[in-house]
Amino acid sequence: MTLPKKTASQRRTASLSRATSETSITLSLNIDGSGQAEVATGIGFLDHMLIIMARHAQFDLNLQCEGDLPVDDHHSAEDCGIVIGEALTQCVDDKRGITRFGYAYAPLDEALARAVVDCSGRAGAFVKLDLQREMIGQLACENIQHFFESMAIAARLTLHVDVLRGHNDHHKAEAAFKAVSLALRHAVLRDGSDEVPSTKGVLA
Repeated sequence: MTLPKKTASQRRTASLSRATSETSITLSLNIDGSGQAEVATGIGFLDHMLIIMARHAQFDLNLQCEGDLPVDDHHSAEDCGIVIGEALTQCVDDKRGITRFGYAYAPLDEALARAVVDCSGRAGAFVKLDLQREMIGQLACENIQHFFESMAIAARLTLHVDVLRGHNDHHKAEAAFKAVSLALRHAVLRDGSDEVPSTKGVLA
């Protein structure tokens, strides 16, 4: 049986849940939204960053996470990245009719970050944030990088993120999230075609 082709005009939303012995997460995502977000992860700085991501990517995001925070923040940050990545994968489906590539620079005061995204179907994250503190709020700085890596792998994105300058770690992390958000926004834009943006004819 031959299945009908999905067209670029279809609604691009996803609703997911993920439950493990470490976290319980529910998520809904609309990548053709207006930047509305309701986020509760139990980690204030992660909430702040995900709300920023939704706002600047123009995604509507509802994410609720109950994690094993008495252990630490690692599993919550990682699994939120995984679920957001899986939802992005569902939203772009076979990637027909999207721009595919996106890049952006974002400043925050003295900090400047660059992000480049390819919805390539090949997972890879190359992240250099140059954060000096151990924690920002309740979020370990190493888990900011891990969030980006987890999201990119689950979304099968090629993602490059570099903080080019800055001395305030809050500013550097926020600039990185803003740059990634803007790059994602451009990468998933519809380009008006119904073609897969690859000479191979498939991105998987």
